[in-house]
Amino acid sequence: MESRDRKLMETLRQGNGTPRKDEEDHLSLRPETLDSFIGQDSLKEKLRIFVAASRQRGEPLDHTLFYGPPGLGKTTLASIIAREMGGQLRITTGPALERAGDLAAILSNLQPHDVLFIDEIHRLPVTVEEILYPAMEDYNLCIVVGKGPLARSVRLQLPRFTLVGATTRLGLMTSPLRARFGIVEQLDLYDPRDLTKIVTRGAEVLGVQIEEDASLEIGRRSRGTPRVALRLLRRVRDVAAVSGEAGIRRTVACSALDMLGVDPEGLDDGDRKLLRAVVELFDGGPVGLSTLAAALNEDAQTIEDIYEPFLIQKGFLERTPRGRKATRGTFAYLGFEPSSRFRQLSLLEEPEG
Repeated sequence: MESRDRKLMETLRQGNGTPRKDEEDHLSLRPETLDSFIGQDSLKEKLRIFVAASRQRGEPLDHTLFYGPPGLGKTTLASIIAREMGGQLRITTGPALERAGDLAAILSNLQPHDVLFIDEIHRLPVTVEEILYPAMEDYNLCIVVGKGPLARSVRLQLPRFTLVGATTRLGLMTSPLRARFGIVEQLDLYDPRDLTKIVTRGAEVLGVQIEEDASLEIGRRSRGTPRVALRLLRRVRDVAAVSGEAGIRRTVACSALDMLGVDPEGLDDGDRKLLRAVVELFDGGPVGLSTLAAALNEDAQTIEDIYEPFLIQKGFLERTPRGRKATRGTFAYLGFEPSSRFRQLSLLEEPEG
C-alpha cells in the first residue's frame, strides 16, 4: 500500500499543464501585453487596474472567468495575465480533466503566481469540480490515497495561484463554481476597425505586405472574430503567394475571400444554407431549433454557438419564444419576396403604438 501511495504522490509531482511545442508556435500571433491587445477596451482597462492592484499587494490576481463566443481572445488574455503577474501559464480543458487525479497532478505542480487556464470550464465533471472548490478558496488540495478501510485523506498546501476559466456557455456552469470567481467578464464581438488592426498586425508578424484596403476587406468579412480574421489572412496570403503577388492587394483579397465562399457581409456557405432553410423550407419561420438542426443535418449546439450569434448581430435571424425566425433583411439578402403569411405574422407581432 505504501508503494502505491508513493506512486500516486510521484504522479502528482510530475503532472503539469504546460503548452506543447506546437501550441507555443501558435501563440506567436498572439499579443503578449495588454497594450498590444487590440479591442475589448473596457475589459482591458479593468484588467489593467486589477493586475496593478494585485501586484502592489504582492498577491495573485483573483480567479477570473471570461465568457463569450469562441475566438475572441480568452486564451490570449490568460497568457497576458500570466506574463503581467510574473508567473507561468498552464493550459488545460474541462473535457481533458476526466478524473480528480488529473486536476490534482496539475495543481500540485503550480508555482506562486502561476495562472491555470481551463478552457470550456463548464464541461468539468462534477467530481473534478468539487476538488477545485477548496483549491480556489483556501489553496488546499484534498485527495484520497488508497482504497477501502485503509484509505486516508491527504491535504496538500498549494501555492497562491490564479485560475482563469473560459466558457462559451455561461449558463451551463454550476452556481457554486461561478460564484468562486472574483472577476467575471464578457468578451464581445469585434468591430471591423479593430479587426482591420488585428489583420495588419498579423501580416507584420507573418512577414507579408498588405494594403490597408485589403486589411479592411478581410476584417469586415471576419464575423467579428479575431481567430477568423487571422485564419482568412493566412488563406489570402496563400492565394497571393501562388498568384505571384509581392503583397496582398484589395483585389487579391476579394478574389480569395470569394473563392472561400465568404461574401461581403461576412457570411459563409453554412450561414447561407441556414438562412435558406428558414426561408425556403419554413416560410421564414418561426421554426424550432431541433427542427432546424434536423433539416440541416447539423448539431443543434453548433447552430446555437457558431452560426446564430453572428446572424443575430447582423439582423438576419431572430430568436422568438416560438423558434427561430427570418427578418425582412434576410429576404432582401437572399433576393426573395416575403410571403403573405410572413407579412401577416410580422404585422401581428409588431407592438401597437
